[in-house]
Amino acid sequence: MNKNQINGSVKDAAGKVQQKVGKIVGSTEQQVKGIAKQIEGKVQEGLGNVEQAADDSAKASRKV
Repeated sequence: MNKNQINGSVKDAAGKVQQKVGKIVGSTEQQVKGIAKQIEGKVQEGLGNVEQAADDSAKASRKV
């Protein structure tokens, strides 16, 4: 795992918590912020996945 994968997962989890807390306390603003944080985390994690795939591919091509 790389830095973007880890940080993206953390942001996604934090966003889920923020969304749930917003729902519990009745704050639409916090729910929306939580959803936005989840999206940001998923995008960052996806970027990390692409980076990981590129690194893995580069390593595999060096072995050939």
